Amino acid sequence: MTTLKELSKLLNISVSTVSKALNDSHEISDTTKKRVNELAEKLNYKPNRIAQQLKTNKTRTIGVILPTVTNPFFAEVLHGIEMAATNNDYDIIVCLSNETLNKEKRSLELLSNGSVDGFIMAVAREGQVKQEINHIQTILDSKIPVLMFDRVVDEIKCDKVIVDDFQSVYEVTEHLIEKEGRKHILLVSNIEELSVGKLRIKGYTKALEKYNLKPNILKLDNALDVEKSIHTYLSKNSEIDAIISIDHITGIVAINMAKKLGREIPNNISIVGFGYEHTELLSSPKISIIHQKAYDIGEMSVKLLLERLNTENHKAQTVIVPSELKLSESSKNSL
Repeated sequence: MTTLKELSKLLNISVSTVSKALNDSHEISDTTKKRVNELAEKLNYKPNRIAQQLKTNKTRTIGVILPTVTNPFFAEVLHGIEMAATNNDYDIIVCLSNETLNKEKRSLELLSNGSVDGFIMAVAREGQVKQEINHIQTILDSKIPVLMFDRVVDEIKCDKVIVDDFQSVYEVTEHLIEKEGRKHILLVSNIEELSVGKLRIKGYTKALEKYNLKPNILKLDNALDVEKSIHTYLSKNSEIDAIISIDHITGIVAINMAKKLGREIPNNISIVGFGYEHTELLSSPKISIIHQKAYDIGEMSVKLLLERLNTENHKAQTVIVPSELKLSESSKNSL
Protein backbone atom coordinates (compact mmCIF):
# COMPACT_ATOMS: atom_id res chain seq x y z
CA MET A 1 0.00 0.00 0.00
CA THR A 2 1.32 3.40 -0.99
CA THR A 3 2.17 5.75 1.90
CA LEU A 4 2.52 9.50 2.28
CA LYS A 5 6.28 9.07 2.57
CA GLU A 6 6.45 7.23 -0.77
CA LEU A 7 4.39 9.94 -2.47
CA SER A 8 6.65 12.55 -0.90
CA LYS A 9 9.77 10.84 -2.19
CA LEU A 10 8.42 10.37 -5.72
CA LEU A 11 7.27 13.99 -5.95
CA ASN A 12 10.38 15.37 -4.23
CA ILE A 13 8.30 17.41 -1.77
CA SER A 14 7.75 17.15 1.97
CA VAL A 15 5.31 14.77 3.62
CA SER A 16 3.54 17.80 5.11
CA THR A 17 3.03 19.32 1.67
CA VAL A 18 1.62 16.06 0.32
CA SER A 19 -0.79 15.80 3.24
CA LYS A 20 -1.97 19.38 2.87
CA ALA A 21 -2.41 18.97 -0.87
CA LEU A 22 -4.55 15.85 -0.39
CA ASN A 23 -6.66 17.78 2.13
CA ASP A 24 -7.10 20.71 -0.29
CA SER A 25 -5.30 23.19 1.98
CA HIS A 26 -5.31 26.82 0.86
CA GLU A 27 -1.58 26.90 1.68
CA ILE A 28 -0.78 24.71 -1.33
CA SER A 29 -0.83 25.88 -4.95
CA ASP A 30 -3.30 24.39 -7.41
CA THR A 31 -0.41 23.09 -9.52
CA THR A 32 1.04 21.12 -6.61
CA LYS A 33 -2.40 19.83 -5.59
CA LYS A 34 -2.94 18.54 -9.11
CA ARG A 35 0.46 16.75 -9.18
CA VAL A 36 -0.15 15.14 -5.78
CA ASN A 37 -3.71 14.03 -6.50
CA GLU A 38 -2.85 12.62 -9.93
CA LEU A 39 -0.03 10.51 -8.53
CA ALA A 40 -2.14 9.43 -5.52
CA GLU A 41 -4.87 8.27 -7.87
CA LYS A 42 -2.41 6.51 -10.18
CA LEU A 43 -0.85 4.59 -7.28
CA ASN A 44 -4.27 3.96 -5.64
CA TYR A 45 -3.25 5.76 -2.47
CA LYS A 46 -5.71 5.34 0.41
CA PRO A 47 -5.46 7.48 3.55
CA ASN A 48 -4.79 5.66 6.80
CA ARG A 49 -8.15 5.99 8.57
CA ILE A 50 -6.71 4.97 11.95
CA ALA A 51 -4.00 7.61 11.73
CA GLN A 52 -6.58 10.19 10.72
CA GLN A 53 -8.78 9.24 13.66
CA LEU A 54 -5.90 9.58 16.10
CA LYS A 55 -5.01 12.98 14.67
CA THR A 56 -8.52 14.44 14.50
CA ASN A 57 -10.14 12.45 17.33
CA LYS A 58 -12.95 11.62 14.89
CA THR A 59 -13.96 8.26 13.45
CA ARG A 60 -16.08 9.75 10.63
CA THR A 61 -18.54 6.99 11.43
CA ILE A 62 -22.17 7.23 12.54
CA GLY A 63 -23.93 4.61 14.61
CA VAL A 64 -27.47 3.91 13.40
CA ILE A 65 -29.86 2.01 15.65
CA LEU A 66 -33.16 0.92 14.10
CA PRO A 67 -36.06 -1.04 15.60
CA THR A 68 -36.32 -3.17 12.44
CA VAL A 69 -35.72 -3.11 8.69
CA THR A 70 -38.70 -5.30 7.80
CA ASN A 71 -40.82 -2.14 8.05
CA PRO A 72 -40.30 -0.36 4.68
CA PHE A 73 -40.33 3.02 6.42
CA PHE A 74 -37.17 2.26 8.39
CA ALA A 75 -35.53 0.65 5.36
CA GLU A 76 -36.11 3.83 3.34
CA VAL A 77 -34.85 6.05 6.19
CA LEU A 78 -31.70 3.89 6.27
CA HIS A 79 -31.27 4.42 2.53
CA GLY A 80 -31.41 8.18 3.06
CA ILE A 81 -28.92 7.97 5.94
CA GLU A 82 -26.49 5.85 3.92
CA MET A 83 -26.53 8.14 0.89
CA ALA A 84 -26.16 11.32 2.94
CA ALA A 85 -23.34 9.82 5.02
CA THR A 86 -21.49 8.67 1.90
CA ASN A 87 -21.84 12.09 0.29
CA ASN A 88 -20.20 13.61 3.38
CA ASP A 89 -17.39 11.01 3.51
CA TYR A 90 -18.85 9.25 6.54
CA ASP A 91 -19.44 5.56 7.12
CA ILE A 92 -22.29 4.04 9.12
CA ILE A 93 -22.56 1.07 11.44
CA VAL A 94 -26.12 -0.29 11.67
CA CYS A 95 -27.54 -2.16 14.65
CA LEU A 96 -31.09 -3.50 15.03
CA SER A 97 -32.79 -3.37 18.40
CA ASN A 98 -35.49 -5.79 17.19
CA GLU A 99 -37.88 -3.62 19.25
CA THR A 100 -36.23 -4.78 22.49
CA LEU A 101 -34.80 -2.58 25.22
CA ASN A 102 -31.90 -4.89 26.04
CA LYS A 103 -30.66 -5.01 22.43
CA GLU A 104 -30.93 -1.21 22.17
CA LYS A 105 -28.85 -0.81 25.33
CA ARG A 106 -26.23 -3.29 24.09
CA SER A 107 -25.94 -1.53 20.74
CA LEU A 108 -25.39 1.88 22.37
CA GLU A 109 -22.84 0.42 24.76
CA LEU A 110 -21.02 -1.46 21.99
CA LEU A 111 -20.58 1.58 19.74
CA SER A 112 -19.97 4.23 22.39
CA ASN A 113 -16.44 3.00 23.08
CA GLY A 114 -14.92 5.22 20.40
CA SER A 115 -16.33 3.42 17.35
CA VAL A 116 -18.62 6.27 16.27
CA ASP A 117 -18.83 10.05 16.47
CA GLY A 118 -22.56 10.07 17.15
CA PHE A 119 -25.81 8.16 16.93
CA ILE A 120 -28.97 8.30 14.83
CA MET A 121 -31.75 6.21 16.33
CA ALA A 122 -35.45 5.45 16.55
CA VAL A 123 -36.41 4.16 19.98
CA ALA A 124 -37.42 0.51 20.37
CA ARG A 125 -41.06 -0.31 21.11
CA GLU A 126 -40.19 -1.89 24.47
CA GLY A 127 -38.27 1.20 25.55
CA GLN A 128 -41.22 3.47 24.78
CA VAL A 129 -43.71 1.20 26.52
CA LYS A 130 -41.57 0.98 29.66
CA GLN A 131 -40.54 4.64 29.36
CA GLU A 132 -36.95 3.69 30.14
CA ILE A 133 -34.52 6.32 28.83
CA ASN A 134 -31.57 6.42 31.24
CA HIS A 135 -29.30 4.50 28.86
CA ILE A 136 -29.79 7.16 26.16
CA GLN A 137 -29.22 10.02 28.58
CA THR A 138 -26.00 8.31 29.72
CA ILE A 139 -24.67 8.45 26.15
CA LEU A 140 -25.50 12.16 25.91
CA ASP A 141 -23.88 12.81 29.28
CA SER A 142 -20.68 11.23 27.93
CA LYS A 143 -20.67 13.94 25.22
CA ILE A 144 -21.59 11.64 22.35
CA PRO A 145 -24.36 13.27 20.27
CA VAL A 146 -27.62 11.41 19.75
CA LEU A 147 -30.20 12.30 17.13
CA MET A 148 -33.66 10.72 17.35
CA PHE A 149 -36.03 10.36 14.41
CA ASP A 150 -39.66 9.29 14.12
CA ARG A 151 -39.97 7.69 17.57
CA VAL A 152 -38.60 10.30 19.94
CA VAL A 153 -38.53 10.88 23.69
CA ASP A 154 -39.75 14.33 24.73
CA GLU A 155 -37.91 14.17 28.06
CA ILE A 156 -34.51 13.87 26.37
CA LYS A 157 -32.95 17.05 25.05
CA CYS A 158 -31.29 16.22 21.75
CA ASP A 159 -31.73 16.84 18.03
CA LYS A 160 -34.84 15.25 16.53
CA VAL A 161 -36.24 14.74 13.03
CA ILE A 162 -39.94 13.98 12.86
CA VAL A 163 -43.09 14.07 10.78
CA ASP A 164 -45.91 16.17 12.22
CA ASP A 165 -47.89 13.06 13.15
CA PHE A 166 -50.67 14.98 14.87
CA GLN A 167 -51.26 17.37 11.99
CA SER A 168 -50.98 14.77 9.23
CA VAL A 169 -53.79 12.63 10.69
CA TYR A 170 -55.84 15.70 11.65
CA GLU A 171 -55.73 16.84 8.02
CA VAL A 172 -56.64 13.47 6.51
CA THR A 173 -59.55 13.11 8.95
CA GLU A 174 -60.76 16.58 8.03
CA HIS A 175 -60.40 15.71 4.33
CA LEU A 176 -62.57 12.60 4.73
CA ILE A 177 -65.26 14.63 6.50
CA GLU A 178 -65.26 17.77 4.36
CA LYS A 179 -64.28 16.48 0.91
CA GLU A 180 -65.77 12.98 0.99
CA GLY A 181 -68.69 13.44 3.39
CA ARG A 182 -67.68 10.59 5.71
CA LYS A 183 -69.30 10.50 9.16
CA HIS A 184 -68.31 7.13 10.63
CA ILE A 185 -64.53 7.04 10.44
CA LEU A 186 -62.67 4.11 11.97
CA LEU A 187 -59.05 4.49 13.06
CA VAL A 188 -57.06 1.24 12.99
CA SER A 189 -53.92 1.09 15.12
CA ASN A 190 -51.29 -1.39 16.21
CA ILE A 191 -48.85 1.29 17.41
CA GLU A 192 -50.94 3.20 19.95
CA GLU A 193 -48.35 2.72 22.68
CA LEU A 194 -45.63 4.46 20.63
CA SER A 195 -45.07 8.22 20.60
CA VAL A 196 -46.04 8.46 16.93
CA GLY A 197 -49.16 6.40 17.50
CA LYS A 198 -50.32 8.59 20.38
CA LEU A 199 -49.88 11.76 18.32
CA ARG A 200 -51.75 10.29 15.34
CA ILE A 201 -54.67 9.24 17.54
CA LYS A 202 -54.78 12.75 19.06
CA GLY A 203 -54.90 14.28 15.57
CA TYR A 204 -57.80 12.00 14.64
CA THR A 205 -59.83 12.66 17.80
CA LYS A 206 -59.22 16.43 17.64
CA ALA A 207 -60.52 16.61 14.07
CA LEU A 208 -63.63 14.62 14.99
CA GLU A 209 -64.29 16.94 17.93
CA LYS A 210 -64.35 19.90 15.53
CA TYR A 211 -67.24 18.30 13.62
CA ASN A 212 -68.99 16.82 16.69
CA LEU A 213 -68.31 13.27 15.55
CA LYS A 214 -67.50 10.34 17.82
CA PRO A 215 -64.12 8.57 17.66
CA ASN A 216 -64.09 4.92 16.69
CA ILE A 217 -60.74 3.19 17.33
CA LEU A 218 -59.77 -0.42 16.70
CA LYS A 219 -56.66 -1.12 18.77
CA LEU A 220 -54.99 -4.25 17.49
CA ASP A 221 -52.16 -4.22 20.03
CA ASN A 222 -50.17 -7.33 19.15
CA ALA A 223 -53.07 -9.24 17.59
CA LEU A 224 -51.78 -12.37 15.92
CA ASP A 225 -54.52 -12.41 13.30
CA VAL A 226 -54.85 -8.84 12.06
CA GLU A 227 -56.98 -9.88 9.09
CA LYS A 228 -59.52 -11.65 11.30
CA SER A 229 -59.66 -8.73 13.76
CA ILE A 230 -60.38 -6.16 11.02
CA HIS A 231 -62.80 -8.46 9.17
CA THR A 232 -64.78 -9.16 12.35
CA TYR A 233 -64.95 -5.50 13.29
CA LEU A 234 -66.14 -4.36 9.87
CA SER A 235 -68.73 -7.14 9.66
CA LYS A 236 -70.21 -6.03 13.00
CA ASN A 237 -70.07 -2.30 12.20
CA SER A 238 -71.54 -1.88 8.73
CA GLU A 239 -71.97 1.88 9.23
CA ILE A 240 -68.20 2.46 8.92
CA ASP A 241 -67.70 4.61 5.81
CA ALA A 242 -63.99 5.41 6.12
CA ILE A 243 -60.86 3.87 7.62
CA ILE A 244 -57.61 5.56 8.62
CA SER A 245 -54.71 3.21 9.26
CA ILE A 246 -51.90 4.82 11.26
CA ASP A 247 -49.25 2.22 10.49
CA HIS A 248 -47.72 0.90 7.28
CA ILE A 249 -49.64 -2.36 6.86
CA THR A 250 -53.19 -2.40 8.30
CA GLY A 251 -54.54 -0.03 5.65
CA ILE A 252 -53.80 -2.62 2.97
CA VAL A 253 -55.30 -5.35 5.16
CA ALA A 254 -58.40 -3.17 5.57
CA ILE A 255 -58.79 -2.89 1.80
CA ASN A 256 -58.63 -6.67 1.46
CA MET A 257 -61.15 -7.24 4.26
CA ALA A 258 -63.55 -4.57 2.97
CA LYS A 259 -63.50 -6.20 -0.47
CA LYS A 260 -64.08 -9.59 1.12
CA LEU A 261 -67.20 -8.21 2.78
CA GLY A 262 -68.45 -6.81 -0.51
CA ARG A 263 -67.88 -3.16 0.39
CA GLU A 264 -67.41 -0.90 -2.63
CA ILE A 265 -64.17 1.11 -2.43
CA PRO A 266 -64.32 4.12 -2.58
CA ASN A 267 -68.07 4.44 -3.29
CA ASN A 268 -69.25 3.52 0.19
CA ILE A 269 -66.00 3.30 2.13
CA SER A 270 -62.71 5.21 1.82
CA ILE A 271 -59.41 3.87 3.16
CA VAL A 272 -56.23 5.85 3.85
CA GLY A 273 -52.98 4.57 5.37
CA PHE A 274 -49.42 5.64 6.11
CA GLY A 275 -46.89 4.69 3.49
CA TYR A 276 -43.98 5.43 1.24
CA GLU A 277 -43.46 6.14 -2.43
CA HIS A 278 -44.56 2.78 -3.85
CA THR A 279 -47.09 1.67 -1.22
CA GLU A 280 -50.03 2.22 -3.58
CA LEU A 281 -48.68 -0.53 -5.84
CA LEU A 282 -49.30 -3.12 -3.11
CA SER A 283 -53.09 -3.03 -3.22
CA SER A 284 -56.02 -3.03 -5.60
CA PRO A 285 -57.58 -0.52 -5.58
CA LYS A 286 -54.42 1.53 -5.03
CA ILE A 287 -54.36 2.85 -1.48
CA SER A 288 -54.34 6.56 -0.64
CA ILE A 289 -51.50 7.32 1.76
CA ILE A 290 -49.93 9.84 4.05
CA HIS A 291 -46.45 9.84 2.51
CA GLN A 292 -43.90 10.18 5.33
CA LYS A 293 -40.91 11.12 3.13
CA ALA A 294 -38.73 8.52 4.82
CA TYR A 295 -35.71 9.11 2.55
CA ASP A 296 -35.83 12.84 3.36
CA ILE A 297 -35.95 12.01 7.07
CA GLY A 298 -32.76 9.98 6.69
CA GLU A 299 -30.99 12.74 4.79
CA MET A 300 -32.04 15.41 7.28
CA SER A 301 -30.95 13.24 10.21
CA VAL A 302 -27.40 13.05 8.87
CA LYS A 303 -27.34 16.76 8.03
CA LEU A 304 -28.45 17.74 11.53
CA LEU A 305 -26.09 15.32 13.29
CA LEU A 306 -23.09 16.55 11.27
CA GLU A 307 -24.10 20.12 12.05
CA ARG A 308 -24.04 19.18 15.72
CA LEU A 309 -20.62 17.52 15.36
CA ASN A 310 -19.08 20.47 13.55
CA THR A 311 -20.62 23.40 15.42
CA GLU A 312 -19.63 24.68 18.82
CA ASN A 313 -22.45 25.55 21.23
CA HIS A 314 -24.97 23.78 19.03
CA LYS A 315 -28.48 24.03 20.44
CA ALA A 316 -30.73 20.99 20.18
CA GLN A 317 -33.49 21.44 17.64
CA THR A 318 -36.43 19.55 16.22
CA VAL A 319 -36.86 19.52 12.46
CA ILE A 320 -40.24 18.59 10.98
CA VAL A 321 -40.17 16.93 7.55
CA PRO A 322 -43.55 17.69 5.93
CA SER A 323 -45.67 14.67 5.02
CA GLU A 324 -47.95 14.62 1.98
CA LEU A 325 -51.47 13.27 1.49
CA LYS A 326 -51.39 11.34 -1.79
CA LEU A 327 -54.91 10.44 -2.88
CA SER A 328 -55.40 7.38 -5.03
CA GLU A 329 -58.11 4.84 -5.87
CA SER A 330 -59.15 3.93 -2.29
CA SER A 331 -60.66 7.35 -1.59
CA LYS A 332 -62.99 9.75 -3.38
CA ASN A 333 -61.62 13.00 -4.79
CA SER A 334 -64.72 14.95 -3.76
CA LEU A 335 -68.39 14.66 -2.79
